[in-house]
Amino acid sequence: MMTAARSSDSGLVGPGELDRYPYTDAAVNDRVGAPAAWEGAEPELGRVGRRAAGSRGRGLHGQLVQQLGQMIVSGDLGADRPLVPEEIGQRFEVSRTVVRESLRVLEAKGLVSARPNVGTRVRPVSDWNLLDPDIIEWRAFGPQRDDQRRELNELRWTIEPLAARLAAGHGREEVQQRLSDVVEIMSHAMAQGDALTFSRADTEFHALLIQIAGNRMLEHLSGIVSAALQVSGGPVTGCDRPSEASLALHARIVDALGTGDGTAAETAMRQLLTVHPEVERVVPAPREH
Repeated sequence: MMTAARSSDSGLVGPGELDRYPYTDAAVNDRVGAPAAWEGAEPELGRVGRRAAGSRGRGLHGQLVQQLGQMIVSGDLGADRPLVPEEIGQRFEVSRTVVRESLRVLEAKGLVSARPNVGTRVRPVSDWNLLDPDIIEWRAFGPQRDDQRRELNELRWTIEPLAARLAAGHGREEVQQRLSDVVEIMSHAMAQGDALTFSRADTEFHALLIQIAGNRMLEHLSGIVSAALQVSGGPVTGCDRPSEASLALHARIVDALGTGDGTAAETAMRQLLTVHPEVERVVPAPREH
């Protein structure tokens, strides 16, 4: 079982540094209870760890990816910091194979690089794959949370109005019916005060809309929008809270798709992304000419 690292004056982390990073395997937590390392843990990092574990269900390999990824993204493992596999294995009490697989995943995300005679080192932010869902999640609950949410909203502002316009010309009847069904689910969830179901249906709505836009490159960005909605902790990401306004705009988009009105679909999506006043401080509403 992977346990919290022991304090040390040298190596991967300093004394007590890792204590801020809780376990990331919900099943393990249920068996052993909250470890001592959770005492005083930073709540945001704890929340992202538990969220990731619950949705992905990965074992030791996934736990180590999460722990190291969070530490890198938070800045606790700075750029050009050496990562010694043997030491990581000892600290986290995992096998060399688990360490090797975890570092390969982090390398694919651009967080670390492995070179002969140099070893594995943390890479600068400019090299990270910032569109990777894991990195989106880690940044959204780390020190860069405000910048991350602003950037995500700006990206959504670029992607989704265009996707809505394109979807009006490419929508398939069965997918449009599914969008209508999703809006019904959102309506029922709002009436029941079920924010979780509303959020899940909202995420499916936006992912489906991008997928029927008929643009494969846009379709590859649907995961970014889904990640943005899943990590939203406040109104700055748009339409993440159940409200009559957002529900009505979702329904308006479906109606526009049904009539093939791309302009109306795009306009409704722009209004949806600014349904909360706080969003206007991030992405101002377009001026009327």
